[in-house]
Amino acid sequence: MPAWVPRLFWPLLVLVIAFVAYQTRIQHEMVDFEVYRTAAERALDGVQLYRATDGHYQFKYLPAFALLMAPFALVDREAAKVIWFALSAGLLTAFVRWSVRALPERERTESVLIWLTLLFMGKFYAHELILGQTNILLGVLLVGALLAVQVDLPGLAGALIGVAIFVKPYALILLPWLAFSYGTAALSGIVVLTAGLVLPAIFYGWNGNIQLLVDWFRTVTETTGGLVLATDNVSFTAMWGKWLGATPTATALATVTTGAALGLVATVWVRRRLVTNPDYLEFALLLLLIPLFSPQGWDYVLLLGTPAVVCLLDRWQTMSRAWKTTTGIALAVMGLTTFDLMGRDLYMRFMMLSGISVAAIAAAVSLANLRWRSVS
Repeated sequence: MPAWVPRLFWPLLVLVIAFVAYQTRIQHEMVDFEVYRTAAERALDGVQLYRATDGHYQFKYLPAFALLMAPFALVDREAAKVIWFALSAGLLTAFVRWSVRALPERERTESVLIWLTLLFMGKFYAHELILGQTNILLGVLLVGALLAVQVDLPGLAGALIGVAIFVKPYALILLPWLAFSYGTAALSGIVVLTAGLVLPAIFYGWNGNIQLLVDWFRTVTETTGGLVLATDNVSFTAMWGKWLGATPTATALATVTTGAALGLVATVWVRRRLVTNPDYLEFALLLLLIPLFSPQGWDYVLLLGTPAVVCLLDRWQTMSRAWKTTTGIALAVMGLTTFDLMGRDLYMRFMMLSGISVAAIAAAVSLANLRWRSVS
């Protein structure tokens, strides 16, 4: 058998699976992509982006993202969906592979880590593709930034983080980390962010662009409250709200929990001098915490935790029995609890108990434990 045949087998298999999935289900879904494409059409026409009349499917991204999606508004709707799905599927393969290859001093083989990661994170990837969301694109940009740091190009990392902020604003959390770790490298991210905020003025004029930013902020803040207790929300705010109701106490405890999580990140960062390659774990920890920090942290956003899962799976043999148990339960609860396996009633109860949120917290603590023991 020619040597190139095995190398082509898996890409072709993935291509076939993606084609079947798109034809049988995904082409009839992708509701979030429709939101982006509609916003792109409006941006090209220079009309209002943020409209309450859009209901649940309001555009909530920064104005520049609508312009980034403009190419999809220039082709037929169905063709645009096919292109976006193909792009997302391709980016997913890059996201998982880069997450594995970026891990320093790997103890497991690349193929083993890829398959284990797909096992534990597959439900999030599938949900993302069905919705036509942008978190895979965000993950690729951020892991690309990590790779740039690892090859001594922190300025490029800052620029990639700057672009990522327009895909999802919560990527902003990576800029302080870059500033603390690499000083002025974060300035490139600020430059890109500034340019992106000004860019829509080309279509809307200066005053129109300012009004767009005001409308964006109002849309995000006014629509957040009604979604906090949604079943699929895994944020700290949602977790405490589901347990205690929408009360001041729940809000206060969510704030305290956020502060504690940031304290965990700070503790991990302070101990970076004890390991040879500290960037990966710190980056992975921040990505895992993003959906917990965001008031609109949907469960599928946990796909950003892919580098964290890769790290925990790779360092599994270095853990004590207690930490193996903690980590194993956390990964199983986070990634293997699905609607199809549990049934509607049990799954809804599980989500209202914030089981995935607790599991993600446990995974974050397990990551911090690796740094505490100077393993990663």
